[in-house]
Amino acid sequence: MTLTDNKITEIFYLIDEFCIEFDKSVEKHLLGNKPKRTPKMSPSEVITIMIMFHTGGYRNMKHFYINYVQVHMAHLFPETVSYNRFVELMQSASLPMTIFLKTCCLGDGTGIAFIDSTPIRVCKNKRIKRNRVFKDIAQVGKSTMGYFFGFKLHLVINDKGEILNFVITQGNVDDREPLKNKKFVNKLKGKLYADKGYISKALTEILFMDGLHLITNIRNNMKNTLMELKDKIMLRKRAVIETVNDELKNMCQIEHSRHRSFNNFITNLISGLIAYTFFPKKPGIKYETAQTNQIAIY
Repeated sequence: MTLTDNKITEIFYLIDEFCIEFDKSVEKHLLGNKPKRTPKMSPSEVITIMIMFHTGGYRNMKHFYINYVQVHMAHLFPETVSYNRFVELMQSASLPMTIFLKTCCLGDGTGIAFIDSTPIRVCKNKRIKRNRVFKDIAQVGKSTMGYFFGFKLHLVINDKGEILNFVITQGNVDDREPLKNKKFVNKLKGKLYADKGYISKALTEILFMDGLHLITNIRNNMKNTLMELKDKIMLRKRAVIETVNDELKNMCQIEHSRHRSFNNFITNLISGLIAYTFFPKKPGIKYETAQTNQIAIY
């Protein structure tokens, strides 16, 4: 996706308005004196450039910043800094970037939600023992594609493809653990469709008491259960969240093995999620409900 100057200006305006309010709320809690020299580039500009990177076709942040932003985007960002300084500003903007994603970019619940986890690999398997950046932070996990070293991104979307909530855990964390946290599911209502990895009788009962119906397929060694036809159809449509994960990895580039610090990893992941929320067209499903006067017999 290529952003026009008008779209970049719109994104910058939204982020700048948020950063102004964020600075006002944080200022009274800061310790010590303010720095006498302010950076040339504001956090709003840094976050905007990060979003531009994740919406474009560039694979290398340094090449994108030096050869594209400083050359072709000088009319929008007249006071750029060196790339090393930009990396420092990028790390300092991780907190407002995360709060901006949580408060301004998430979608609204529609009563239909899909949940899935996807592995975020930080290196190839043959380099696990030599990895020093994520030593004692990342863990070895297992997915349907085999073992990996890194983290898991637990994602919840609605039927429109909008992100409702997310959480990042270590690679060896069970997929059902985030659902046990009420802060993760407090805004979810209606029906939540998941794969077989989320099967849990106790968890289903707890979520049902909170107004959330967890629906999954059954394993081969389980007894068959009655299910409404619309729920069976929606389970087949659960592949939409796989498409979202694919766009996050291949288009927004939230996964790569070139991280030099954990802060860069978090900044890259959060900015990629923000960039996805600005996509004009997201993967979604279309369905229509028919109102009839027929009597249903159970």
